[in-house]
Amino acid sequence: MTMMGGIWSLGGSLQIATIVFLWKILEIYFPGHLRSSIISYSMKLASLVSPYIYIRFPEFIGDSEEYMGVKRSDAYAAIETYLSGKSSREAKYLKAVDVKDSSQPVQLSMDENEGVTDEFEGVKLSWAVNKEYTRTQQSFSFYPQMDEKRYYQLTFHKSHRDFVNGTYINHVIQKGKAITVSNRQRKLYTNNPSQSWERYRARKWSHATFEHPATFDTLAMESKKKLEIVNDLEKFSKGKDYYKKIGKAWKRGYLLYGPPGTGKSSMIAAMANHLEYDIYDLELTTVMNNTELRKLLIETTGKSIIVIEDIDCSLDLTGQRKNEKKKAKDEEVKDPISKMTKGEEDSNSKVTLSGLLNFIDGLWSAIGGERIIVFTTNYVEKLDAALIRRGRMDKHIELSYCGFEAFKVLAKNYLDVDSHPLFATIGHLLEETNITPADVAENLMPKSLNEDAEACLKKLIEAIKTAKEEATKKAEEEARLKAEKEEKEKLEATQEDVKIDKSLAKDVKENGVEVVKDDKTLANEVKENGVTA
Repeated sequence: MTMMGGIWSLGGSLQIATIVFLWKILEIYFPGHLRSSIISYSMKLASLVSPYIYIRFPEFIGDSEEYMGVKRSDAYAAIETYLSGKSSREAKYLKAVDVKDSSQPVQLSMDENEGVTDEFEGVKLSWAVNKEYTRTQQSFSFYPQMDEKRYYQLTFHKSHRDFVNGTYINHVIQKGKAITVSNRQRKLYTNNPSQSWERYRARKWSHATFEHPATFDTLAMESKKKLEIVNDLEKFSKGKDYYKKIGKAWKRGYLLYGPPGTGKSSMIAAMANHLEYDIYDLELTTVMNNTELRKLLIETTGKSIIVIEDIDCSLDLTGQRKNEKKKAKDEEVKDPISKMTKGEEDSNSKVTLSGLLNFIDGLWSAIGGERIIVFTTNYVEKLDAALIRRGRMDKHIELSYCGFEAFKVLAKNYLDVDSHPLFATIGHLLEETNITPADVAENLMPKSLNEDAEACLKKLIEAIKTAKEEATKKAEEEARLKAEKEEKEKLEATQEDVKIDKSLAKDVKENGVEVVKDDKTLANEVKENGVTA
């Protein structure tokens, strides 16, 4: 069908009908290998007078005689995706293609011997998908065994050669890849323990389909702050040339910090959904050393977010690791559950602060490109300053307690209400009380079919009042304990002064130094030494 691919751009219904008729004759009366030869010689003859140029994009690359050496062409796959929309609208004979890891059930593409036209920047071009036959082995049969090879053929006028070679083909490949990315089934990865890496067909990362529904529209946060984050993300995703220009790896670090329940995980999901990125959830406690950390980084792909949640609990990376190691070990011997109650995990990991810093912005961090690295923590003050400085964690985002604007987002999400007479009361209470968005959301969620929006809002008001009372009691208790502590420290200081006085008196007596302590002591010393005071 190569001949037909070259004729699409010639136009004319009579020519097309003639070609279709001749092709059907070839299909009926000639076997595949003869058809291929006839078409090949016909095209050589036509090329002598034709003003058109033909470019072939084969489906497979590599050694066709060695199965293990055959690889499907990325260019062919991109072209197939690029033409899928036109094929579904224009082609008569279509083929359903199962695309791996795609959110679409199937992708429609042209069947063999079909063609479509494309127009780009005012230039018309033609595409056809064809099949050629080559002999695979020696055979004494009249119809020897043949190998079928599919390929796309691009046909265009020779006056557009430079435009096609320099611009159009690159446009088709990049557009096809972009469509593939947007249609792909995004994944949530987690790293496997290194002990299992050497097993048969073992992988360093396991994955599940990423289906978290969080978006920036549903995120409980001030709209101004959300817009700032969205603009930053979009600037990054479109900044390939800019990062290359300034000589930096195409990556960006985000530090999310704030109390538990303020939406750090939801923020990560919203970022991934907005950019259509995969997520790699890195569990540092299972990484044995810096070398393994680098291997995991190499296995990640571009257009991804690498997440280390609760980094202050994952490993001791505060810079005082050696000084505190022995003390912590002694405490664990005395109280083996103390580490668990602090939310820490037992780990033999030898990942160092230096190794993690190299992971974030060292030479290896530039591999792949278009990555976002996110750290989350409830206690930002615990982290080593070198770990979170600008240039590593480029943007610091504080996720704090629920304000009135964040509450309105949650009310819209959970109750589908934009306003209510009780909003004013809730807004006033939120100004006086610290309550997390997670607690607000839990109280706004209806627990039965009988609960309406007003019932949920009243329930939230009671919860905020309770939280306010508890906060007041806690503040009073902390003030009482502080006062007791200060009084105790004052008493201890007084007792220490007394001890010092007694010690000083003893030193005076032993060294024969005259010190006035009280009237009685002074009189005795005067009498004994004959000194007039």
